[in-house]
Amino acid sequence: MSAKKTTRRLALTLLLSAPAAALAGAGSGWGLLNLPEGVTPISREAYDLHMLILWICVAIGVVVFGAIFVSILRHRKSRGVQPAQFHESTAIEVVWTIIPFLILVGMAVPATKALIAMEDTSNPDLTIKVTGYQWKWRYDYLDEGIGFFSNLATPEEQIYGDAPKGEHYLQEVDNPLVIPVGKKVRILLTANDVIHAWWVPALGGKKDAIPGFVNEWWVRVDEPGVYRGECAELCGRGHAYMPIVVEARPEAEYRQWVAQRKAAAEAEKAAATKTWSRDELMARGEAVYRKSCAACHQANGEGVPGVFPALKGGRITTGPVREHIEIVLRGKPGTAMAAFGPQLSDVDLAAVITYERNAWGNDTGDVVQPADIAAAR
Repeated sequence: MSAKKTTRRLALTLLLSAPAAALAGAGSGWGLLNLPEGVTPISREAYDLHMLILWICVAIGVVVFGAIFVSILRHRKSRGVQPAQFHESTAIEVVWTIIPFLILVGMAVPATKALIAMEDTSNPDLTIKVTGYQWKWRYDYLDEGIGFFSNLATPEEQIYGDAPKGEHYLQEVDNPLVIPVGKKVRILLTANDVIHAWWVPALGGKKDAIPGFVNEWWVRVDEPGVYRGECAELCGRGHAYMPIVVEARPEAEYRQWVAQRKAAAEAEKAAATKTWSRDELMARGEAVYRKSCAACHQANGEGVPGVFPALKGGRITTGPVREHIEIVLRGKPGTAMAAFGPQLSDVDLAAVITYERNAWGNDTGDVVQPADIAAAR
């Protein structure tokens, strides 16, 4: 066999084997090229629809390009073939109009059924409101009366390269979204500041979170597990630090988690009535600062010149306490400084303000109590 024929045959083999390799099992590297099957009815329906359309496209490609290659080989000039002379065949016109129409109808029917199923949020077992913030998520369980923020939990040492990256680098949070297995969960999506997008691949969907608008979606996870995603809309400097973690738990474990959340909320209310020591506030304030403030003002309080002001020796952090409380509580319109009053508890606000006024050499000696924040509200 000549080298030219061998090369042609090898190229043809690779061309025909590539789709099969790409569709290999998810455990292989090639499997990563395919759409994940997911763990919800919608994700599986989307996967089945994807595979159906893929194979229809493969069949069309084989027929069309096969006809082209056969025509090129059998009717090439070197064989002395004379081109046929014909015009305006009604039969051919009808065939190549009807066949594509039938193919499109065959594709449209299952696609339409899938789209209708995706949008059917009726009769949910649980409704959760998801609100996007720069750069965190807020989850409110409307049927349970609980709510909390979910922040990035990857240590700063990993982010800045001072420690090895963990297994779930930039995909771990302090408070995951917990849902019960086998229950239909209606998700209402909105945003507090800019457009975000809530995307968890294993759940089979992505929805935009838009300020002043509510999008609807639903999921039903049939397998316990942890499923990770992220904000899929470029939402600012901290876009990469806005992961999503969903935990699907059996009904009994979910109920236990709800009870723990409600108990923690009651404990937080009680904590807001006591007088805290400076050391207690500083320790808690540092943790709150790392979660909510360090992304903009930096861990060392030096900020980003021209973008985010320095808190180390800053006018706000060393000036009157009342002004400091006001700007943290209500934000500053027209700037990236968000209002943290709706985001943090009175205890967290008192702690972080105390920390900012006494860290990085500020040493004002001021101690802000939760009661001061309650009065300022």
